[in-house]
Amino acid sequence: MAEKGCCTPSAPQGGGPATLCNVAADLTGTTGRHRRDCVPVPGGKAQLGTARPLIAADGEGNPQRRTIRPLWWERGATSVAQFREFVAATGYVTIAERLGWSFVFHSHVPGGAEGTLGVEGLEWWRRIDGASWHHPCGPDGAPAKDEMPATHLGHEDATAFAAWAGGRLPREIEWEHAARGGLGDVHYPWGDRHPDDDDFQPCNIWQGRFPTHDTGADGWAGPAPVLSFAPNGYGLHQMVGNVWEWTAEPFRIRSASVTARRMNVAAQGRRLLKGGSFLCHQSYCHRYRIAARTGNTPDSTSAHTGFRVVYDAPPA
Repeated sequence: MAEKGCCTPSAPQGGGPATLCNVAADLTGTTGRHRRDCVPVPGGKAQLGTARPLIAADGEGNPQRRTIRPLWWERGATSVAQFREFVAATGYVTIAERLGWSFVFHSHVPGGAEGTLGVEGLEWWRRIDGASWHHPCGPDGAPAKDEMPATHLGHEDATAFAAWAGGRLPREIEWEHAARGGLGDVHYPWGDRHPDDDDFQPCNIWQGRFPTHDTGADGWAGPAPVLSFAPNGYGLHQMVGNVWEWTAEPFRIRSASVTARRMNVAAQGRRLLKGGSFLCHQSYCHRYRIAARTGNTPDSTSAHTGFRVVYDAPPA
């Protein structure tokens, strides 16, 4: 039922109603009305990629330096409360709601995952009818809490919210610059020390044996509130872990090699995500690092994918 992917399950590209029709939402007269507590992130020379890639095939190496402008960033990923405000103001209907289903992690399915459809090779991802941003585990699960990240959102959903809010999704170099918090070419927003399963959990990722046993040693066996865990040097929370964040760019490997060219052809149409999620673990998906990256089809939605908004001008 779905294309196999490494970190993020993909909807059947071009095969769902979300790609065929766009439910109209009234965005007129609302742009710029929504603005949460933002923090400034300075511009200047910014680094894209790392000189110490851990998954070179993803294109996270070959660092580049470019000049970027200062921006104002939401401190956390867009929350359920903020997304609810958007829907109430506009009547927007998300991709998952139009499709009628989304991907939920197997152990989070109310009543168990038996009898549900899974992704071949990634059977921990289950198709759950009725799963969406307001019921992230499906209609039989608890409603989403206001302070949690809004999830089950495709790239189109994230872009629509950002436009209504008067902002936009970040470019990859802007995202990496903000995530580093002024520390330079580090692996994580706090530095180079790797999280572990025992006594160092500075972000919300998996602890234990994936995909069957998450100890929740970091306090969460699932998503955490958007402003939990300590912020980085720029005051931004959870730039890695918790939920993958859509960006403004297509996914492509930054290399002229024959292999990279072939991969880019295969990935055509995919959009770039950054940051990893609460399901990442070093033994399976060590992509909860600043330079790490993945791509997915823009109409794919899941319980570990959200976004955050940036603004080109300071709050009024």
